[in-house]
Amino acid sequence: MERQTRQEYIHDLEVVQDLVASMGDKALLAVERAMKALLENDTALAHKVMHDDDDIDDMIIKVEDQCILLIAKQQPIAHDLRVIATGFKISTDIERIGDHAFDIAKTVSSVEVPLDPECLRWVKTLGECAIDMLRMAVKSYRDKDVQLADNVRKMDKKMDDVFEHTFYALSDFVTHEATRQKRLTQLLFIARFLERIGDHAVNIAEWVIYLETAERIHQKKNRII
Repeated sequence: MERQTRQEYIHDLEVVQDLVASMGDKALLAVERAMKALLENDTALAHKVMHDDDDIDDMIIKVEDQCILLIAKQQPIAHDLRVIATGFKISTDIERIGDHAFDIAKTVSSVEVPLDPECLRWVKTLGECAIDMLRMAVKSYRDKDVQLADNVRKMDKKMDDVFEHTFYALSDFVTHEATRQKRLTQLLFIARFLERIGDHAVNIAEWVIYLETAERIHQKKNRII
C-alpha cells in the first residue's frame, strides 16, 4: 500500500511538470504568432493570440491547485519540494510571457501601417532572440537539462545588446520623424515586451538549475529604461 501511495505521489509530481511544460509550449506559440502577426500585419492572427491567452491563464490555476494539493497531502521535502516550488515559480513566469504576447498582439491590432521596414527589422531580430531563449528554456525544463538552462543565461547578454541597439535606434527615429511618432512609439513598447520575455526565459532557466542542483542563482541586470 505504501509503495502504491509513493507511485501515485510521483505521478502527481509528473503531472505538475507536464502542465508547466505544456504552458511553456503554449506561451512559446503565442509569442511566435504575435511576432508573425506584427511582421505580416495579420490582425486576425493577433486577435487569435489575444483570445488564446485565456488557455494559459486557466493552466496556471491548474498548476497552482495541484501544487497546493501536493503540499497539503504529502508534506514534501528535498527534491520533491523543489519540483513543487519551481512549478509555482516557472508557471508564473510563463503566465507573464503569455501576457506580453497578448500585449504585442493587442498593439498589432491597433498599430498604424505601413511600418518602417528598417525599424521592423530591428524588432524582428529582437523577437528572434526572445523566441530562441524561450524555446531553450522550456526545453531545458522538460529535459531537466542544466547545461541548456545555463546556455539561456549566457544568451541574455546578446538579448540586452540587441534591445539596447533597438531602443536607441527607435528613440532616434521618434525624435526625428514627427509624422510617424505614434507608430514608432508602438514599436518601442513591443521591443520592451520582447526584452521582458527574454528576462522571464532567464528566470525559467535559473529555476531549472535550482530544481536539478539546489543551487540558487540570480542574474542582476542594469536597465536602460
